Amino acid sequence: MSHFEVKTIKAREVLDCRGTPTVEVDVITLGGVLGRADVPVGRSRGGHEAYELRDGGKRYAGLGVLKAVKNVNDIIASELKGMDVRRQMEIDRAMIDLDGTEKKSRLGGNAIVGVSLAAAKAAATASKLPLYKYIGGPRAHILPVPLLNYINGGELAATNLDFQEHIIMPIGAKTFSEAMAMGTEVYFHLGKMLAQKYGKFVLNTADEGGYTPPMIDPRDALDAELEAIEELGYGDDFVLGLDVAANTLYDRKQNTYRLMDKNVSREAFMDYLEDLAKEYKLASIEDPLQEEDFEGFAELTRTLDTQIVGDDLFVTNIKRLKKGIEMGAADALLWKVNQVGTLTEALDAAYCAYRHGYGVQVSERSGQTEDTWLADMAVALNAGQIKTGAPCRSERTAQYNHLFRIEEELGNAAKYAGSNFKKPF
Repeated sequence: MSHFEVKTIKAREVLDCRGTPTVEVDVITLGGVLGRADVPVGRSRGGHEAYELRDGGKRYAGLGVLKAVKNVNDIIASELKGMDVRRQMEIDRAMIDLDGTEKKSRLGGNAIVGVSLAAAKAAATASKLPLYKYIGGPRAHILPVPLLNYINGGELAATNLDFQEHIIMPIGAKTFSEAMAMGTEVYFHLGKMLAQKYGKFVLNTADEGGYTPPMIDPRDALDAELEAIEELGYGDDFVLGLDVAANTLYDRKQNTYRLMDKNVSREAFMDYLEDLAKEYKLASIEDPLQEEDFEGFAELTRTLDTQIVGDDLFVTNIKRLKKGIEMGAADALLWKVNQVGTLTEALDAAYCAYRHGYGVQVSERSGQTEDTWLADMAVALNAGQIKTGAPCRSERTAQYNHLFRIEEELGNAAKYAGSNFKKPF
């Protein structure tokens, strides 16, 4: 039992990939087992996400997280001392009750989720299991299709492109390793093409590693990606996708959306997306409309032969997901543990999605760290799809490299989701 009993919980302030402070938590058992987890940070955030507690003031431009760290060290640690790290639901429920607010605003969602994930990692290590097997059990064997966002816009890049991510998906590969080789070749080739056309400064990258060409029309971005794919001879081995991040384009007072320097009506915006989806045979569109437009999401889900993913719409929250399911809004859940605040709640949302035929797309945040629990979770859930940026920054490649190791460990049992990314099992 001592191997699993919580002895110490300690948090500290560390930096994410943008240099923004975030929370790191150590959970240590009486047997000396360590579980350590970093909390990723989002820039494009849904209004219903768990509250991210920041310090304010001058230090780190107000973005410090010492208040959240103090809440872990002074409040949460004493509450959880002596608990069994294998009892994830009990640990998470204790923190939810201790906080007592709907959005975890008293202790901070960033404080709570760090402890939740660190406890799971401690339990896995103490059980002598890799995290993906500890969470997913013996059925965890599917390697996800990477959604590689190679041209960035919106909140994640200093460009005139409105949409946040212009994505390629290597569905034609036979293995995850082959998919990453193909995808990386396209990334390099796309960079050469864009530099020849726009000059070397286009190779400056955005938050998640995508290129930043001086484009305004999403078609130009999608055309460039298609050209790179076709010039390498990959043809139908790739499909395209988008993260529109429509919340950032929406004017609530006018009920309009910004599109290529114009304000357009909701109906015109939806028509544009429908034309784009059909013209480019888009395989996935994330957040095509603002976070409260369940009706519009439902209409696009009915109309388009495209995976419609709810990010800000659902915020990995089972209550909002159930509303979407009832209305037929979207057909896939973007899965971010820190959106809801505990691993238990995030897993509940994923399993609810599966029960109702929804896909699950495991996703990073723009402020990611080198911690690789995200890759483990993608395999644990047999999600079939993971979105974690371009293969050019260490916090992104850390996830891909860990998936290489998992694929190697699984051996012949490993299955690449490929064209079945939405329903891989």
